[in-house]
Amino acid sequence: MRKFVHSALFVLLATGAAGANDFQSELETLANGQISEIATSAEVVSAVQARNGETAGYDQAKIDELDKTWRAETEAVDQPMIDATLENDLSGYLADVQDGSDGLFTEIFVMDAKGLNVGQSDVTSDYWQGDEAKWKDTFGAGAGSVHISELEEDESTQLLQSQVSVPVVDPDSGEPIGAVTFGVNVEKL
Repeated sequence: MRKFVHSALFVLLATGAAGANDFQSELETLANGQISEIATSAEVVSAVQARNGETAGYDQAKIDELDKTWRAETEAVDQPMIDATLENDLSGYLADVQDGSDGLFTEIFVMDAKGLNVGQSDVTSDYWQGDEAKWKDTFGAGAGSVHISELEEDESTQLLQSQVSVPVVDPDSGEPIGAVTFGVNVEKL
């Protein structure tokens, strides 16, 4: 059955008939349920609050410099910036969440108020997400917002997935302090 579902989804994707709306309802339910619960966890909120204290004064030049360093490290043997992020407590928590999802989540990463990575389950290609819809349409749109990307086939895993993003909200003020993105394997919905 799984092979048939994958084949049918691949045909839809290849013909251009598939997109975000094919799984929109299921992804919104996931975003407003399990994903929102994780986004409001003490592990996520406290890590974002702490990082916001560190990055509040960063200007665009500093953000660009950090992003450039990260991108260079993705191709390097020595990866001190990436290692520091992957080894922090939040990244450990996110890796555990991903590992416990039975393949539903293919990646998880949390961003601060500048759109910079705070923690992640796997290495992202860039450090600054602040110029992308996953951050703009959640952090910038306020509490309760959801961004769902189009359905794509991941080249490395051959899985059909969509990215689902929600804001990380301060529990006291109700204001967004960051955002979180989940890669969702739609075959597991």
